[in-house]
Amino acid sequence: MEDELTILSAGAVKPGLTKVIDAFRRESNYDVRLSFATAPAILKKIGGGESVDLVVAPPKALDELANTGKFPAADRIMVGRIGVGVMVRDGAPLPAISTVDEFKGALLSAESLVYNQASTGIYLEALFDRLGIGAALQARSSRYPDFAAVLEHVRRGNGREIGLGATTVIIENRDKGVQFAGPLPEAIQNYTAYAATFTAEGDLNQAAQQFMRYLSSPAARTLLAAAGIQ
Repeated sequence: MEDELTILSAGAVKPGLTKVIDAFRRESNYDVRLSFATAPAILKKIGGGESVDLVVAPPKALDELANTGKFPAADRIMVGRIGVGVMVRDGAPLPAISTVDEFKGALLSAESLVYNQASTGIYLEALFDRLGIGAALQARSSRYPDFAAVLEHVRRGNGREIGLGATTVIIENRDKGVQFAGPLPEAIQNYTAYAATFTAEGDLNQAAQQFMRYLSSPAARTLLAAAGIQ
């Protein structure tokens, strides 16, 4: 489609970003084609030659893209940060997770733990080791490339499964067979930051810059905050 801006984004920001894009469509002459992937998959897609106008991902991933020369390091807007949350299937008892000790106890009593292989999962794996329960949890842990697979595993469970992921996407999917048990205790919470950058080579460079300016607007910030993106 002519004048179609292509955006490739990490999935954790989807609840807020889709609303920002809907508003941008209404206020500009551009359409937007939006797709989602984990940060490792974003790097793989672009490294494999996929062409996009704008990328939303953790700053570390954007740093790697900047090294290719296609995405200027200076042209970057912070989108916000997102914490980690806990979910269980509908009908399952909500675990007590308000303190670190309660959180550890909930994990150790779960039949299985389900989380992703992206930035959230990398943090959780290190956290479990730091809490001294990594070895005990390893055999009962299932890791998936993205949140969709984590959600499906927990939704279809029939035991004491605990799923972990970005708070935004757990809350967004509360009507799809899961319950949001709450965020990680603040003492061990991890916030993943997300930023946006645009390619220096795209045909829609002007549109990408216009969207970046809109992403910084008060209207966009209000939509992001409402979705849980701080």
